[in-house]
Amino acid sequence: MSAEELVARHQPTLDAALAAIRTREYFSAYPESPSPRVYGESAAPAGQAAFDAWLGQDFPLEIPGADGRIATERSPYGPDLGVRYPRITADGLDALLSSARDAMPSWREAGPAVRSAVCVEVLARLHARVFALANAVQHTTGQAFVMAFQAGGTHALDRALEAIAYAHEEQNRTPATAYWEKPAGKGEPLRMTKTFHIVPRGVALVIGCNTFPTWNSWPGLFGSLATGNAVVVKPHPHAVLPLAITVQTAREVLSELGFDPNLVTLAAEDPADRLAQDLAVRPEVKIIDFTGSSEFGSWLEDNARQAVVYTEKSGVNTVVVDSTDDFAGMCRNLAFSVSLYTGQMCTAPQSIFVPREGIGTDEGHKSFAEVGAGIATAVEKLLADDGRAVEVLGAVVNAGVLGRLDAASSHGEVVLASRALQHPAWPEATVRTPTIVALDAGDTEVYSAECFGPVSYLIATDSTEASIALLRDTVSDHGGMTASVYSADEKVVQAAEQAAMDAGVALSVNLTGGVFVNQSAAFSDYHGTGANPAANAALIDGAFVAQRFRIMQSRRHA
Repeated sequence: MSAEELVARHQPTLDAALAAIRTREYFSAYPESPSPRVYGESAAPAGQAAFDAWLGQDFPLEIPGADGRIATERSPYGPDLGVRYPRITADGLDALLSSARDAMPSWREAGPAVRSAVCVEVLARLHARVFALANAVQHTTGQAFVMAFQAGGTHALDRALEAIAYAHEEQNRTPATAYWEKPAGKGEPLRMTKTFHIVPRGVALVIGCNTFPTWNSWPGLFGSLATGNAVVVKPHPHAVLPLAITVQTAREVLSELGFDPNLVTLAAEDPADRLAQDLAVRPEVKIIDFTGSSEFGSWLEDNARQAVVYTEKSGVNTVVVDSTDDFAGMCRNLAFSVSLYTGQMCTAPQSIFVPREGIGTDEGHKSFAEVGAGIATAVEKLLADDGRAVEVLGAVVNAGVLGRLDAASSHGEVVLASRALQHPAWPEATVRTPTIVALDAGDTEVYSAECFGPVSYLIATDSTEASIALLRDTVSDHGGMTASVYSADEKVVQAAEQAAMDAGVALSVNLTGGVFVNQSAAFSDYHGTGANPAANAALIDGAFVAQRFRIMQSRRHA
């Protein structure tokens, strides 16, 4: 297929994505339902078979600089995956990075239109493998299958397409050529022709996370690739397979279209190697995308000075409860938000501020204790049936989450105790329901730190005004990806909105229906703001892609 044919094939998808980022209206290019009515009867079995075929085998990738193979993944549902990947160590970085740099010149010269089309073709191939990807995400993150299909598959594809659209828009903001004429006072005017070249920064490094390896990695990966950079993908050792499938697919497409496949490489490691630190400070690496702990994210920002660094780190997500005209709906919405994927989401609510004197509701006045009891009862009702509960909760991803959950009860009064569930299909899975612990506003040392996992704090404050002040201060000082307010008083909502703007966090207001604070829609919702300590960038806006390339000009007299 020629470059022109590829551009024509994917132009409608790209045009629709470009329209969506300008209007912020609903758009999705990839159907989110795994139903056979959408994907056909054979899609799910074929995806399961593809996943099963990788288990215990050498994954079909050859990477420059690799030395042997490494297998590091155990499913949160129990079994070892045993997939063996080409292992990169510090000794192989010269070969890996030189191959990436050598692949870039022809990719740069291809231009934005071709690069966008190639990237959309990669997404189309990944979409064709979405059931295999969903199995890989499920068994590396602990997400339930439907969530893995959506968050790890179709929604992640939408976020990747969004990054490509923004990259395309930013690269085409400047014309390729310009004729410049400056009138002169006497004689002929000054005339020049100018050419503007899109020049990639260099090698990009994507450092994957354990819980959302595709959703969090694909925006940076495709944002860098679409702007002309080579990309090294360094997956979390416990979540390699989803990104190995990504890299394999990208290399396949690049090779078929005549580009060097080493534009996209995988750097799988032994966990003891701490390869990300070595890669991050290499002079060849000019862009870094990272999702994970504040400790390592801050280290990257402080030490990888040769690179543009995009980080999403830990934060404390807050909810202000002032009043509500739908108490049952509020409790149901919060119950689902704290339960989804066992709270193992950077957007899950943690600190719920409630006046100690209680709140007004459509069911009359509710005391602080009754608010807690209402949310706890909603959680219990949501998770009453074990078979349904495991499809909401998934599995605990690692021992750190379990340790924080077990320690939470010592911090205050337990409003809702966590309980262990037996997964009907995966008896070795660790499945736990959320806990809710009551605190006082003075317990700042507890609730001002992120407790990643299924732990929520119900915090008694002196007033709604005090709750809003705590929202502002907590997010400003410690970061937050989301914030919420529940109030029937528009003045309170406006005050919360002002506090959220001051703190630099997105706000959700009176969510009682089928939209939840820990979900964000591609092409419409910004994930993170880059305006508080939880993240220094947003997914996705123009700033997220604009620094991945530079514009170089040449000029001459006309």
